[in-house]
Amino acid sequence: MINWLALADRVIAGHELTDEEALAILDCPDEELLLLMQGAYNIRRTYYGNKVKLNMIINAKSGLCPENCGYCAQSAVSTAPVKTYKMVDKETLIRGAEEAYRMRIGTYCIVASGRGPSEKEIDTVVSAVKEIKERFGLKICACLGILKPEQAARLKEAGVDRYNHNINTSKEHHPNITTSHTYDDRVRTVETVKQAGISPCSGVIIGMRETKQDVINMARSLRILDADSIPVNFLHAIDGTPLAGTNELDPRYCLKVLALFRYMNPTKEIRIAGGREVNLRSLQPLGLYAANSIFVGDYLTTAGQEKSEDYRMLEDLGFEIDFAKEQQVVC
Repeated sequence: MINWLALADRVIAGHELTDEEALAILDCPDEELLLLMQGAYNIRRTYYGNKVKLNMIINAKSGLCPENCGYCAQSAVSTAPVKTYKMVDKETLIRGAEEAYRMRIGTYCIVASGRGPSEKEIDTVVSAVKEIKERFGLKICACLGILKPEQAARLKEAGVDRYNHNINTSKEHHPNITTSHTYDDRVRTVETVKQAGISPCSGVIIGMRETKQDVINMARSLRILDADSIPVNFLHAIDGTPLAGTNELDPRYCLKVLALFRYMNPTKEIRIAGGREVNLRSLQPLGLYAANSIFVGDYLTTAGQEKSEDYRMLEDLGFEIDFAKEQQVVC
């Protein structure tokens, strides 16, 4: 039996989890789950107090993706019925930012499907980001696929604060999920944005038939990559995708995964992302004792819970929304 509170104290003091300790977290007996989460909360509170960062997505380009990612309804191999449209215009991106500002969203995430952005798409994002920064002062995260160094430099100059490119799974399991790009392609994009001076965001999808060792490898790889923000998605299997019908998760295991990522990456933003509603279910509030960030509203092709429910959940927990307003809104 591991003393979870003592392990948390050691992590705060600088200890890096061993694989044996990481596996013990994932195998934590359910009767010890609250103690495990108390340890995760002690780590979280040390670095983030009771503040919660809110994030909102705009699906700036939907479908039309040539990649074959097994989890994605927008991929070339998916038969799921999803909206398809090219990159929205600058005005649409700015309207989304205005809504995010009104909702006290700290990070506005511009997400586009595809292998990587065209120069025209970069032009649209750059132009919109400049105006969003001037009017709302929001933190901007872009997620546009595999990025070239010169594109990263343009996004940085425009004011993009963060770039998301998930590793999604472990290097070992990656070929089972997609073959149209490699795990190393994803890592290179994370390194490219870091070199451009953009904060790196990279996360995972749990529940894609991976092993517990794969989950441990994901958490450790992100520690090595030094990702500032780590979104933890839980697979919401969609009919028409290769992973349709996969249902490996239960709420208690999801909490253990969140605890692992907090113990392994104690100083980083851990964000509960896609699939939290259908996988954590009634235990969603407990997830925020390990994580310090959530998405509000809908995801790319799946619906989130009502925004009012998210705000009520934070209020009931006694947590504070982390909204650092940089400028007054100028509509």
